[in-house]
Amino acid sequence: MAGGMDLGTSTKGGKKALDATINLVPFIDLMAVTISFLIMTAVWTQIGRLQVSSSGGDSDPNQDKDDKLPQITLLLAEKEIKISVGSAQLGDAIPNTRDEKGQLQLAKVQELLKKIREQIPDQTAITVQTEDDVRYEDLVRVIDEAIGDGLPAVSVSPVAT
Repeated sequence: MAGGMDLGTSTKGGKKALDATINLVPFIDLMAVTISFLIMTAVWTQIGRLQVSSSGGDSDPNQDKDDKLPQITLLLAEKEIKISVGSAQLGDAIPNTRDEKGQLQLAKVQELLKKIREQIPDQTAITVQTEDDVRYEDLVRVIDEAIGDGLPAVSVSPVAT
C-alpha cells in the first residue's frame, strides 16, 4: 500500500508509524521493460557505425608494413572526384553525376578502385580527402564504396590548402 496510511499502530502521543509497505512491482516492471529495450537496441549501434580513422592522430603501429605500398588518395570535391596513387593522378577527374533520386553515381569510381586493387592487391588503406562544401551523404557513399571494393582501412581528412 502507499505510505501515509494509518496502520492502526499509533502510540499514546497520536504519532503515526513510519513503517509503510511500498509496492515495488510497477518499478520492477518499468526496469524490466527498460533493460529489454536497451539490450535490443544495442545491436543497431554496432551495425550503423562506420569504421573510419582520422589522419590527424598518432600513427598506427601497423603502418610500417604499409609504408612500402603507394598511398591511395580519393579527392571528393563538390563537382568532381580525383583518384591518385602515390603522387600520380589516375586518369582524368570524374565529374559528379547524380541519378533521379539525387544520389551520387559512383560507377566510374568503382571501376578505378577495382583496377587499383588488381594492380596493388596488398593495399587495404585509402585516404578520402573532402572539401568543405561536400554533402555528408556523398562522403558516406564514397566510404561505403571504398570498403565494398576491398579497401577497409579508410581515413578521412580535409583537403590541404
